[in-house]
Amino acid sequence: MRCTVPCLLLLLTPLAAVADERLPAYLLQLPQSITDVFVADAGSAALHRYSNSPDGIRLAGTSYMSIGENGVGKRREWDRRTPLGIYFVVDRLDTSRMHEKYGVVAFPLDYPNVRDRQAARSGNGIWVHGVDPQGGRRPEYDTDGCLAVPNEDLSRLAGAFRPAATPVIITANLRRVDAADRERIVAELREAMAAWAHALAAPDPDAYLAYYADDFRYRGLERDEWELLRRERFAGRGAAEVAMGDLMLLAEPEEPGVYLARFRLRTAANGASIETVKRLYWRRDGAGYLRIVAEDNG
Repeated sequence: MRCTVPCLLLLLTPLAAVADERLPAYLLQLPQSITDVFVADAGSAALHRYSNSPDGIRLAGTSYMSIGENGVGKRREWDRRTPLGIYFVVDRLDTSRMHEKYGVVAFPLDYPNVRDRQAARSGNGIWVHGVDPQGGRRPEYDTDGCLAVPNEDLSRLAGAFRPAATPVIITANLRRVDAADRERIVAELREAMAAWAHALAAPDPDAYLAYYADDFRYRGLERDEWELLRRERFAGRGAAEVAMGDLMLLAEPEEPGVYLARFRLRTAANGASIETVKRLYWRRDGAGYLRIVAEDNG
């Protein structure tokens, strides 16, 4: 499709069917490019795999897992706690030359993410990995903060962990949501995303900036500093062609009213085109409106 600027191509993902009657509250919308999502329920020591297919999102299996020795709610390095939130697989590691405790394979996660950094949570090295082949079943609270899954289960699941794609959602206690509530939240988020993208394409800096919360920060910049930079960029850019696609919508497990939109964004203006994978974290404010509290790429 070709059009004159400003132009907005909203290639938004069709709402996936729901095979299971009640999904975890965190799974709102998955694009076809995301085949699997893992939900780690610390309260029941269970790692749930949810698969996304043309037939809908459905529970595809559950495995036992061990978590941090001191439980969940990671705050700092070496506190031996497992973080809570939405994370993505960033790599697949060959563990054959590593300590036996990592088992058959390991998948690092992107902790600390932008929300962790905003909350001054520190540390690194949070993985989904196997167990010592000679160690037997690990206790429920037994890692330095990672998720440890039995080798036979992780070997079977390994193909579903895709770097730069697969979400791993870690929650203290699994919550579920009815289809009607899920569809309502998705509709609100899609409407907010469309309006944000329209303001970006125009460009309409006042409308665009109105979608950002007062406490929004970006890579060390306070909101007023970041706003000045955005206004300067809009002034020099003019109207643009904006295309969005591959939209994934997830709810933060431990922050009620906070949602992650991850999508591909292409912006073309002044003869140049930029394409990236974008993350916007939306939060419902006191008046019920959705505002962006964090933004990142990847």
